Amino acid sequence: MSTKRDEGVLLEKQEQRVKPPPMYQVVLLNDDYTPMEFVVSVLQKFFSMGREKATHVMLAVHREGRGVCGVYPRDVAQTKVEQVVDFARQHQHPLQCVMEEV
Repeated sequence: MSTKRDEGVLLEKQEQRVKPPPMYQVVLLNDDYTPMEFVVSVLQKFFSMGREKATHVMLAVHREGRGVCGVYPRDVAQTKVEQVVDFARQHQHPLQCVMEEV
């Protein structure tokens, strides 16, 4: 086998590295009206958390004003935010859910 030469210049194949897509964390924000039990049920339903983990995140929301629900690619994070906000509105709760780039 021979390598391709063009007027005395050796052409080498360059490897390209693709950056992984940016990740986003989904965050619940505290408010004074949404019941704690509702927040726990949201975490279980939309983020597949067990009761203990969901309670831990809910307490972070309550005490610190925000709690991270998970880290996902952009499309997944955006879908989860929309699902949580829609679900909260259907149940007449002002729960806020946002996504932030990590």
